[in-house]
Amino acid sequence: MSTPPLSTLPIRRLTPRDLSACADLSEDRGWPREEHKWGLLLAAGRGYGIDDPGGGLVAACVVTEYGSRYRPDLCGIGMVLVAQRHARQGVGRRLMRHVVAERGVTPLTLYATPYGRPLYEELGFKVTGSSEMVLGRFAAGGPPSPVGTRPATGEDLAALVRLDEEVFGADRTHVITRLPAFADQVRIAEEGGRIIGYAAAWPNMDTHVVGPLIARDTETAKALVASLAAHTDRPLRTDVDVRHEDLLAWLKEHGLSTVGVNAVMTYGIPDLPGDWTRRFAPVTVAAG
Repeated sequence: MSTPPLSTLPIRRLTPRDLSACADLSEDRGWPREEHKWGLLLAAGRGYGIDDPGGGLVAACVVTEYGSRYRPDLCGIGMVLVAQRHARQGVGRRLMRHVVAERGVTPLTLYATPYGRPLYEELGFKVTGSSEMVLGRFAAGGPPSPVGTRPATGEDLAALVRLDEEVFGADRTHVITRLPAFADQVRIAEEGGRIIGYAAAWPNMDTHVVGPLIARDTETAKALVASLAAHTDRPLRTDVDVRHEDLLAWLKEHGLSTVGVNAVMTYGIPDLPGDWTRRFAPVTVAAG
């Protein structure tokens, strides 16, 4: 039996049942399997994929909607992957065109690697910023922070959701309320009984990824990262908006090193909503 052309294979919605196939696709492209992250994205977002008649997936991506369920304010696109055996045959372009068309007038955003950026530019995405990925074992030291932090509790969740929407610029309750189960740590910074920042550290292979990281200022962000680092023996990884130069310099002074830079791209809006001065790192670049 002949194999149908790739251009005729249908694009379908993925579900959490496709988690293993998505992880297999990541592994096929030389990425970590990242099943924990795929689980969050498929639960909180909308996955799209093309089945391979020979088994597995030809391609996949995930779209995470923010704002109203019926009329999102913003959609983040991530995990755009095409199986190695089907690379450079227009599959990724077709999948992305489908996603862009289905979103209509809803603004889009994504983090692009140097490899993927040309395709996104071809589709009309514009570079509006960049993030620097840093990784390493955090080395504690220096004067103690004047900013107090503590573990978040269930009673903090409503306040965290409100702060997050204020800073992010769109409601992402469906993501933030999943953090207690997804992350190994969620910590908050307080001043006078008021929450002025929060951060999570979630497991990804042999590291803990710091994200989201939202803070009133750089000193608060530093206190949150240091408090997360004090409660893990894993290396830390995070993706920091390059405009936060002081935080990046401090992280490098404490043992982390740059391992990559991604372009922040948008479609349909000139820049991301919200307050970038308090938005230091995303939950994950895969969720926009």
